[in-house]
Amino acid sequence: MNLNALKFVTPARLTWSLFVIPVALATLYYSAVAADRYASVTVVSVRDMSATSVSSTSASVAALLGGSGSAPISLADTFFVQNYVQSMDLLQKLDKRFNLRAHYSAPRRDLIYRLNPEVRREDFLAYFRNRVQVSLDEYSGLLTIEVQGFEPAFAQKLAQAVLEETERFVNENAHRVARERMVFSEGEVQRAAALEQKAHAAVLAFQTQHKLLDPLSQATANSTLTAALQATQAKQEADLKAALSYMSEDSLQVRSLRGQLEATKAQIEVERLRATGAVNGTQLPALAIEYQSLLTRAAFASDEHKTALLSLEQARLDASRKLKTLMVMEPPTLPDLPVYPRRLVDWFTVVAVCGMIFTIIRLVHATIREHQD
Repeated sequence: MNLNALKFVTPARLTWSLFVIPVALATLYYSAVAADRYASVTVVSVRDMSATSVSSTSASVAALLGGSGSAPISLADTFFVQNYVQSMDLLQKLDKRFNLRAHYSAPRRDLIYRLNPEVRREDFLAYFRNRVQVSLDEYSGLLTIEVQGFEPAFAQKLAQAVLEETERFVNENAHRVARERMVFSEGEVQRAAALEQKAHAAVLAFQTQHKLLDPLSQATANSTLTAALQATQAKQEADLKAALSYMSEDSLQVRSLRGQLEATKAQIEVERLRATGAVNGTQLPALAIEYQSLLTRAAFASDEHKTALLSLEQARLDASRKLKTLMVMEPPTLPDLPVYPRRLVDWFTVVAVCGMIFTIIRLVHATIREHQD
């Protein structure tokens, strides 16, 4: 800093330029120029209606899927709403309904807080975010929305419109997801129906090829008959031994008992051969195992088809009903007094800032003069 400049920057000029004039301008602005801004406040919470109005069909789906049919609401929907309230999409919708540019550019004297009618979209969005503020209580999940306007009624109407548009947007997205899930479920139903039909056709083809209605039942019946014959054989052998104890080999009763025993043994052998014999080149136990596998696949395909139908029905219900809602804890208020600007607070802030700047520059100026002297 040269000597001429130092002589020009006097303490009096510093006082006037850094403190007196800015404080005087701030006093004039906050007392006569600053436009009153009214704030309408509303408190809302995002609720999932599908969790509180579960139908019998959805309860069945939940049971099949291993769930309880309802779940606590996460903060995801609330964050979603919080971001949308200050989005460009909502701004454009509200501007079309209320002509926000005209309202916020109305106080022409207030050059600080008024909106320039020719402002760009990005700057308009930044201005809108300063006028529509959202705060989230993460503990309770409540959203507090504060909407500012230069007229009390306008602030209230704008806050109500914010709620309506936000709820409409949330439900449109929820329905879009439900419709996509319904399309997917329809494809799953068609796929499951085709698999079920194919599985039943395989069972029918097996029965037709091997000319067996039910190899499992036949094998069970054969096993039961063989067990009965073996029990009869044991009784006949006991009767024969008892008869031989007091009769000769050539007696009529002994020959009769021996003939019955031989017939029973022969029948047991016939049943054994039938159980282990081949049907169209394949043994009956192997056919029974293959048939059991086909029945298991058919039962699984039927269950999968049933699950797909229940999921489709649930998706249809979700696509046609109101899934989410904004539960209004406190409706938009109609302000009586302006909240902004906070004239005294802002004025004292200007005084404090000007005082600090003046003090710092004054100390620097005094130090420089002292060193030059």
